[in-house]
Amino acid sequence: MSYRVSVLQYRPQLLKAEENFARISTMLSELDTDLVVLPELALSGYVFSNVSELPLVAESIPEGRIFNGFRDLARARNMSIVYGFAESAGDQYYNSCALVNPDGSFYIYRKIHLFNREKLFFSPGNRPFAVFPGKGGVKLGLMICFDWQFPESARSLGLLGAQILCHPSNLVLPWCQEAMKTRSLENRVFSITANRTGTEVNADLKEYFTGMSQIVGCKGEILLRMNETEEAIYTVEIDPDLALNKAITERNNAYLDRRLDMYTL
Repeated sequence: MSYRVSVLQYRPQLLKAEENFARISTMLSELDTDLVVLPELALSGYVFSNVSELPLVAESIPEGRIFNGFRDLARARNMSIVYGFAESAGDQYYNSCALVNPDGSFYIYRKIHLFNREKLFFSPGNRPFAVFPGKGGVKLGLMICFDWQFPESARSLGLLGAQILCHPSNLVLPWCQEAMKTRSLENRVFSITANRTGTEVNADLKEYFTGMSQIVGCKGEILLRMNETEEAIYTVEIDPDLALNKAITERNNAYLDRRLDMYTL
């Protein structure tokens, strides 16, 4: 099965959701792909100084204007889009990502493992990891940024049948890109890590983002890796059905050989 997958890396403007959506829309306007993954908090920027900034950029689902803009883009370009955003739900805010499909269907994941100062602004995700259908019925597992640190995240998605891990990120630590090679290898799944780039400053706060967005094959091989600073979209062609084969050798299987009675979780 031939399936085109893309990763978008760029530098959002802090607290300028409309401007960021306009730029992303332009970047996606000519894209010919089946699936594209965007960064974490792709519309808002990342370095919040206080919680009063969140209402300026957060959206509720499915009413959000930008959310519906992405649904329109998915239909018009006949592709699935995964993007990170600040979600407003009642009196709570979540660091979330949305999967929007060309048939109008959509799914939301709320980040389970919050990183550092995110805990000051967001509630931890209140739904377990889940796998959702993308364009063509390909099974997509959603995880966000710091979820990479916990092998249980990717393993849960793999056990649920994910063929591709969609991983919107705002990475500031230096280890994730290499770790995601292992997450793909140990679960025999593809992964797409979409990171942002640039340095963001707000009041006396400052973060540098590592870029290096990547697409990894189900044997841990790097199919594509961007540099630290470029703002672009890249596409590779994969066969998602390769992720259905968990055989390592003729006598070993990545999942069937697990010894659950010997583990402590």
